Amino acid sequence: MCCKRNAKEECNTIYLTGDTHGDFQRLGNKYLPQCKKMTLDDYVIICGDFGGLWAGNAHDQYWLDWLNEKPFTTLFVDGNHENFDLLNAQPEKHWNGGQVHEVRENVLHLMRGQIFTFGGRTWFTMGGAASHDIQDGILDPADPDFERQYWLMRRMRAMFRVKGHSWWQEEMPNDQEYAEARSNLERINWKVDYILTHCAPSSIVKKLDPGYGTDELTDFLETVKQRCQFAYWFFGHYHKNQIVDERYILQWEQISRLEF
Repeated sequence: MCCKRNAKEECNTIYLTGDTHGDFQRLGNKYLPQCKKMTLDDYVIICGDFGGLWAGNAHDQYWLDWLNEKPFTTLFVDGNHENFDLLNAQPEKHWNGGQVHEVRENVLHLMRGQIFTFGGRTWFTMGGAASHDIQDGILDPADPDFERQYWLMRRMRAMFRVKGHSWWQEEMPNDQEYAEARSNLERINWKVDYILTHCAPSSIVKKLDPGYGTDELTDFLETVKQRCQFAYWFFGHYHKNQIVDERYILQWEQISRLEF
């Protein structure tokens, strides 16, 4: 992926990867030896399902501190597999044009519907996605019959999640987040360099795997696809490494360098 850059512009190193689910070993020296030459003005971007805030325990804290001590800055949009109670409790601040949650000084959550400028380029961010591993339902611990239902589903090897423990309704944007996204895109005349999301526009989802289905968020992203001018769109969620229609880059375990 290449785009021309004015020689006078600052040249940052930017890498992108997909769903980490709290496992950040791929960002260590073994798999990303280039990081030894990076600085905090260089970025590693995770396209959702960051997972670093999950149980709120010592394991989480160890890996967040580990990330924070890396020579680069870690950026991420949220996916559907996030503990939104913990994520939304992080301090919020303005950073490079948009709002972020400061998970650590050098680990930042790029909030939904924002426009950022970093690496000499503009970025639109819209995290979130609908979980597709809940075919058998979502259990509520407040339900008097929860214990019986939980163990029954476990024995059946059902695909389910538990509200407030492994699933949060905040996985999908709310009306205010959609409105803010539209307002910010209008403000810049629907023109950015790059788009960062977790799921893909509806038409791209159908090309990847019609079995995933579409929803309100993928339909909103389809509107962005139709109206917005951009060079590349990076997303995760579908657990593949794939380029679709040249401009839509599905990231999973692969770490890709953005070449300017």
